[in-house]
Amino acid sequence: MKQHRKLTILFIALFLSVLFCGTSVYAQKSPKDKFIFPPLNPIKMPEIERVELENGLELFLVEDHEYPTIDIRAMVRLGSVFEFPPKIGLASITGRVLRTGGTTSMTGDEIDKELETMAAYVSTGIGLTSGYIMVSVLKEDIDRALEILADILMNPAFQEDKIELEKIREKTAISRRNDDVGQITYREYQKLIYGKDSPYARHPEYDTIEAITRQDIIDFYHKYFFPNNTIMAVWGDFSPKDMVAKIKKSLGKWKKTEAEVPALPKVSYEYQYKINYINKPDVNQSNIMLGHIGGLMNNPDYPALSVMNSILSWDRMFKIIRTDEGLAYSVWGYYGANYQVPGIFRCGAQTKSESTVYAIELMLKELKRIREEKVSGEELARAKDEYLNSYVFNFDSRAKIVNRLMTYAFFGYPLDFMDTIKKGVEKVTKEDVLRVAKKYLRPDEVQILVVGKEEDFDKPLASLGEVNVIDITIPPPTPKKETGK
Repeated sequence: MKQHRKLTILFIALFLSVLFCGTSVYAQKSPKDKFIFPPLNPIKMPEIERVELENGLELFLVEDHEYPTIDIRAMVRLGSVFEFPPKIGLASITGRVLRTGGTTSMTGDEIDKELETMAAYVSTGIGLTSGYIMVSVLKEDIDRALEILADILMNPAFQEDKIELEKIREKTAISRRNDDVGQITYREYQKLIYGKDSPYARHPEYDTIEAITRQDIIDFYHKYFFPNNTIMAVWGDFSPKDMVAKIKKSLGKWKKTEAEVPALPKVSYEYQYKINYINKPDVNQSNIMLGHIGGLMNNPDYPALSVMNSILSWDRMFKIIRTDEGLAYSVWGYYGANYQVPGIFRCGAQTKSESTVYAIELMLKELKRIREEKVSGEELARAKDEYLNSYVFNFDSRAKIVNRLMTYAFFGYPLDFMDTIKKGVEKVTKEDVLRVAKKYLRPDEVQILVVGKEEDFDKPLASLGEVNVIDITIPPPTPKKETGK
């Protein structure tokens, strides 16, 4: 009994202590207020050795002994922008069959089997403005991997059956290209900005794929694949001196060519306000995109544009249209900037059909507002912190660092370009954000694209202006002519 009484008294004492003293507990400051966080440690860049072989092949070498592996990535100056219009799709097929089509000494399937025994891979491809070659292998197998790589680059066979397989894949992709609303929106918006026949927006059709021959692929390969048109980065467990010797042995015989690669096609853009619509009757929500031409990454205003874009995308578009109004499943803004060709400034939203026009009106309102009044100090600080706090993740792997530096060299940018952008972001002011918004954003001259079911819209699209209806019907293949006996 006495023990029970003691416990009761102790419980009461504790309760009174919490009752009268608890306020001081809850009044304590947040741990964030107790600690002062020091600046991030300086980023330590790896040593990069640049070497140019006699045949013009430029190398970036980074020694890294953390894992017993070696990775290679090369970039070649070519792209689908250089295709002939009747044969659109030639570049992508060439890029894949360069690897799968085997060499004069090994079939593609034989290469696959040997790489599997080494737990290695070699892949090739061609995109819009560059081609790539990638290799990953254990250090003990690097000599054989380089032999295979050199064989692929110098002696491709372009097997006819592999070409036909890639053509089937391309045609299958064409047949499905209108299945995804987001894909439709992105593809057709590229055409609105660059022009439907622009090399930066066009896409293959059944007839352009069918027109591609093996000889077309061979000619395309010979026109662009040569060592002095290639930059190669190598990183991993090796010594640079030994690696240069190995690459010279395997790729030193790759013959230099004096042919000149043409400059990238220029972009011609005319600002205009236009409403565009694609009928998609099988959906209950609208995909919206609006904007105009963007710019280049080497623009001195790019840091301020990046900060402005972050504020427009998050503090304005997202918070107001999605959080406050509850209209959109997703909403965003993006000031697109590329290395050598202007990107696209675009804002996008996915909303239920019944709020389509209202969502567009809100997007246009926010575009105008960011040009008319200074952003708040809180918005500016958040946008800058977002960039600066994520900056370190650009350096969390050797692959990211080496690939980025090689890309800068490939497009003629200084290797410290990212650091220049970081310093620029740190200096951005509210006045800078307002200045670049006024200079580069044109809310009264935007291309607006809506993909959805108009009969369910809250208001007719015509309330925003004259509507241009876009037909996305896939042209059927031209029937083959029968040959007479």
